[in-house]
Formats: sequence, C-alpha cells, structure tokens
Amino acid sequence: MRGRLNNKLGEIQIHPDVIAQCAGNAAVECFGIVGMAAVNMKDGLVRLLKKDSLTRGVDVEIVDNHIHINFHVIVAYGVNISAVSENLMESVKYKVEAFTGMEVDRINIFVEGVRVID
Repeated sequence: MRGRLNNKLGEIQIHPDVIAQCAGNAAVECFGIVGMAAVNMKDGLVRLLKKDSLTRGVDVEIVDNHIHINFHVIVAYGVNISAVSENLMESVKYKVEAFTGMEVDRINIFVEGVRVID
C-alpha cells in the first residue's frame, strides 16, 4: 500500500520502496551498523548487501498512513547491540518522518550477523 498525503493542490503518493531506500541510507550511516543483510530462507544463509541493494534488507509496510519498518542488519563486532539499535531507531524515525511527512509507528530490528571491521 502506498502512503498518501493530501494538500490544497492534490494528492501525493509515496511508494514503500522509496521509504525503504531512505530508511536504508539512514541505517548504514549509523555507528555500529556494517550493512543490511539478505537472508536466504531456504539455506538459512545471511549475506551482506552492497550499497546499491539496501532496500532488500528493509521491509516497509504502510498501514493507515503510518509506517512500519523491519530492518535486517549486520552489526560490528564489539559494539553494544542495544545502544546501536536504539540509535538506529531514533535516526531512522527522524529522517523518514522528515522525508515523508508521515508518522513512523514501529521499527523492528533483526540482527542477522556480526562482522569484524578492519
């Protein structure tokens, strides 16, 4: 479902993939996030996604013009996962709400792996 905003000139529709791209870009800028993860359900394998395919690690659902976001991320080894997750949630919520004008109701984070950063 697309997000819909109305103003005096007409209606604006925002596709969930656009929101996913914005959220993915905001996520990889956060400290402690190595990148987005793609999970192969058949094999149970997790792989790190490249910058050009960030939206595959982000699921966006729009319900009654409220945004729900699920992240599948890989975090850096040695960081506090709770602190990194909270920072990710606050940063993404702020940036997506400023970008879309819609409210973010829920952000779920699934830590799919840990990587050592050089």
